[in-house]
Amino acid sequence: MKKIYVGNLPWAVSEVELQDFFSKFGQVHSTAIVTDRETGRSRGFAFVEMDDADADRAIEGANGQDLGGRGLRVSEAQNRDTGRRPRGR
Repeated sequence: MKKIYVGNLPWAVSEVELQDFFSKFGQVHSTAIVTDRETGRSRGFAFVEMDDADADRAIEGANGQDLGGRGLRVSEAQNRDTGRRPRGR
């Protein structure tokens, strides 16, 4: 299974709409729109999990496509630890 990063999301898109959009490329196992902790409002990006072959099709087919008036930026999600430095002292 692969995790896909979806950027440039319209603020009003729901997880159901996101799942419907990506289901045309294959089976969607999960969707998660990242929200602001304080306001609960979308931060404009999400993650979608799909089987490897379906995810590859989705990355290829959905990148640049319009959803809610915005061109999506779709790529394979990177491991959260990659390139990050610890904060603090």
